[in-house]
Parts: sequence; structure tokens; C-alpha cells
Amino acid sequence: MRPCRVWIALGIFTLCGCAGPALRSQSPEDFGGDIESTTQLIGSVARSYGDDYVQVEAVGLVTGLAATGEDPAPSPQRQMLLHDMQTRGVENPHQVLANPSNAMVLVRGFLPPGAQKGDHFDLEVQVPSRSGTSSLRGGWLMEARLTELAVLGGQIRDGHLLAFGTGPVLVDPSAKSETNAGALTTGRVLGGGTVVHSRSLGLVLNPNHRSVQLSARIGEAVNHRFHKFDHGIKQGVSTPKTDEFILLDVHPRYKDNISRYMRVVRALAIRESTTQQFERLQLLERQLTDPLTSATAALRLEAIGKPAIPTLVKAITSEDPEVRCYSAEALAYLDDTRAAPVLARAATEEPAFRAFALAALSAMDDGGAYEQLRSLLDLPSAETRYGAFRALWAMNPTDAVIKGETLGGFNYHVLSTAGPPMIHVTRSFRPEIVVFGHEQCLRTPLAIEAGNNILINAGEEEKITVSRFVIGQADQKRVVSNKVDDVIRAIVELGGTYPDVVLALQQAKTAHALSGRLEVDAIPNGGRKYRRKEAGDSEAEEPESTQQIEVANPVPELFSSKRSKK
Repeated sequence: MRPCRVWIALGIFTLCGCAGPALRSQSPEDFGGDIESTTQLIGSVARSYGDDYVQVEAVGLVTGLAATGEDPAPSPQRQMLLHDMQTRGVENPHQVLANPSNAMVLVRGFLPPGAQKGDHFDLEVQVPSRSGTSSLRGGWLMEARLTELAVLGGQIRDGHLLAFGTGPVLVDPSAKSETNAGALTTGRVLGGGTVVHSRSLGLVLNPNHRSVQLSARIGEAVNHRFHKFDHGIKQGVSTPKTDEFILLDVHPRYKDNISRYMRVVRALAIRESTTQQFERLQLLERQLTDPLTSATAALRLEAIGKPAIPTLVKAITSEDPEVRCYSAEALAYLDDTRAAPVLARAATEEPAFRAFALAALSAMDDGGAYEQLRSLLDLPSAETRYGAFRALWAMNPTDAVIKGETLGGFNYHVLSTAGPPMIHVTRSFRPEIVVFGHEQCLRTPLAIEAGNNILINAGEEEKITVSRFVIGQADQKRVVSNKVDDVIRAIVELGGTYPDVVLALQQAKTAHALSGRLEVDAIPNGGRKYRRKEAGDSEAEEPESTQQIEVANPVPELFSSKRSKK
């Protein structure tokens, strides 16, 4: 029996994807005999398909620069760009490239797993090596065709069109030519990529398990656990296509955590009697109480569904943070309201679990979860309150508290919160400004810029002049109050883009003109270490046995900074 137990333990950690420490001498796997081995899980016969990130690239053109571009030297990239311009019917493409207001750039993006036609994703933009372009600030990426690229025979070959990309280029607003000139020649187009073809998600049977019967059986098991509604009609999420491939639709509850969804699907039992399930629940309950196995046990209990709720509810009262958090996370994806206060506490007190807790709360269709997220908007922690905002947006983007508006091509939200005043801007995910506290003002006197053509000036009085100067055009100006909201709207009225507004806010921060904090991408991080203590360790001092571990579950796409899956 001992070799069997070792393989069971290894299988558990393989499915979970956790590279944690070795099992203790008396782990839950040492009890219950071979109960787990009598139940065949989908993950033992099939692997996931389509749950990775796909890199797409293009050679593009950035326009609208303040004479900081260059005529690129002959290269395969230049030839590729010229060919694309000629295909689009651009007249005199060589003259266009020679204009210093333009710059050739390399564009890259990553299609997320489960991406659907019309979805948006971020783009990375940078000038080629040895380029004479000195800055991309104020630039606009012209429409680029994004494909998978490869270099063959000294030439760049592109594949099928997967996405289009266009939009204003956001350059680090703090970058200066004197100190970090390289940062001026790289940028991002937030949400600038648009998916052309939906990506498939599914399961691929291992070569030695391929059969029509098993494919159909797996489809039945998935549809028994997961379904969705299409025009009021209940439908399963899986469709067996062949003897080796089962197509999966994303269940709505996991739309922002597809990696977890695929793990839960692979943790489903292919076929299990009521008696077998009861015995497995007993084993999983014991495994759930051990921090070393709690992550896998919680995920497998989540896969079982409603019969596992009593076990998970019991575990959320555990004194061990790992057991408590993993159990509450699984309970949330089963939409049980008792998970909400536990997850809110985890988001507040334990940074390592914050991203997972907030994403789980956002997946719930529960008033208690909504109220817990609302309360987190008032906390001093920038990461917690912005993370709660994004979770509320994922829960219901039309909710009156966080709905906001589209302003100048970006998402703009002004919230009435009780916490300290703060403005949050993003450089990933989507162009977005969130003002926490609607009465924030700029201190005067003031003299800052908003891009290449907009100036913001104020004397000692509380009136601010926002002016736009463009060669060959009449000057424009707006005189507004010193409220941050009024100034942002004036910038947009004069044609300012998201990068222009972000630059103005950054310069206002540098000039100590903001009445509150300015935070950039204060997003809950999924890669933090959690300090696990062994039994008997003193709370008063740092014990030698303290272990630094990562949370075992995959980082939700809602907060993921992951770009490509290795």
C-alpha cells in the first residue's frame, strides 16, 4: 500500500500545480486506504486545451509624435510595414515613414484563455533596437494586424489574422530623457487589441484513453455539474466533438478565473456512485484540515458541488488561514453566502490571499458578497480598495455605485467613499481612472502639461486655465474650478486622451498639487509568499521553522499580470 499512497500524494500535488514542501509523516493521505484511487477523475485521462496565453505580434506605425520619430533603416520589419501600408492603399508610404511625426514600432499582445470575438486586451509597443526614435509620448498606434509571427529564411512570416490593434500609446508619465530615456520608447495601448476569432476551450483525451464512449461519458459528467442558460433554455457547457476532444463553454461564474475553472473540471469524477462519493467526502474532509493538502481538497470538494457545502462550511471556521481561505474560496464559487465575511477578512488581513479572495467574492451572485466589497472601498489600503472596485465591476459593471462613464475613450469613475482621498490610474487591463472621493481639488499655483499640446496653468486663485496649442489651428482654452473632476473633463474636451490625463495627474503629484494620493496599478498580486508556521511555533517571534510558500491556486485573470504560460 505504501507505493500506492506515494503516487496518490504526487497526483494530488500535480493536479493542484503547487510546488510546496514534502508531505508530513502523517498526512491525510495516510488514512482512508485507497478510497481516492477508486474514483477516476477527468484529470487522470485528459488535459486542458486553450487555457494558455497566445502571443500575437505586428509591425505598426505610431503617429502624432512631437517630431521624435525617425525614418527607419532598411530591415525586414520596414519591408513588412511597407507591404501592409501598400495593401491598405496608403499613398506615398516611404514619405509617411520619413515624417518625424511618425515612428515604426513593434507591437505585441497576448490573447487570454477563453477570449471571445470582440474582447479587448492590452498591447505592448516599443521601437526596434538601434532606432533613432527618441519618444513615443503623445503617439497614436494606427490599426495593426496582429498574428503569430515567425522568422523563416531571413524573412518575417505571419500566420492567420487573430486580432486588430489601435489606440493611444501610454508612456510612463514619470519617464524623462535625462534619467531613463529608454522608457520613453516603450509604451502600452490599454485594451487596444480586439479579438477577431474566439478561442476554443476544451479537454483533450490522452492517447491511451481515446474513445467515443469515454469522450461522451466525460461530457455527461461535466454537464451534470455545470450548465448555463441560453435565452432561458438550460444547456450543458460541454460538447464531445470527437473521440479525443470535448469542447467547453466557460461557465459564467468562472468568466474571470478560467484557470480555476479548468482545474475544477479536471477534478470532476467521471463516474461515481452515491456510496463512493460519501466515502470520498470523508477523505477530503480530513485532507481539507491539513494546510499541505487543503488547496487540492477544497478544489475537489468544489468540483463535487452542493453535497460538499457542509464540509466546506465547517472548515471556514478553522484557525489555520490556509484551510480557512481555500475553503471559503471554494464555497464562494458554489455561491454560498457564508463565504463572504471570511473572504473579506482574508482580503483585508492577508495580502497573499487578497487577489483570490476578491475574485471569489466577485464571482458570487449574493447580496452579502456585494456588501462586503462595498465596505472595502473605504479602507486606507490602496490595493484593497481598488481591488474591491475591480471585483465590484466584474460582479456587475452597471451597478450605480461603480458604473462611471466613458470619457475621451477611457473609463472614468468618481466614487463617494469614506476613506482617504485617492486617485487610481491603470497601465494594464483597460484605460481607467477611479477617483475615490469626489471633492478632490488641485492646489495652486500650478503649471503642468497634459501631453504634447495641452497646458494647465493657475495663479494663486482657485481658477485653472486649460489650453490647447496646435500649429496651424486656432488656440483653445477652458477656464474651470480647481476640482480634479473639472480639470480632467476640460482636458478631454480639448481633445486630450487617456495618456494625456495620466501625464497631467503624474505631474500634479510631482508638484505636490494633489489633495490625495495618486496610485498606479495598485492591483492585488497573486505571486506573494505566505508565511506558514508549524504547530508549536510562538506568535511572539519569528520561528526558524517558518516556511515561505505561494498560494497554491492559479491567479485569477481578473488580477493576473501573467502574459504567457510557460
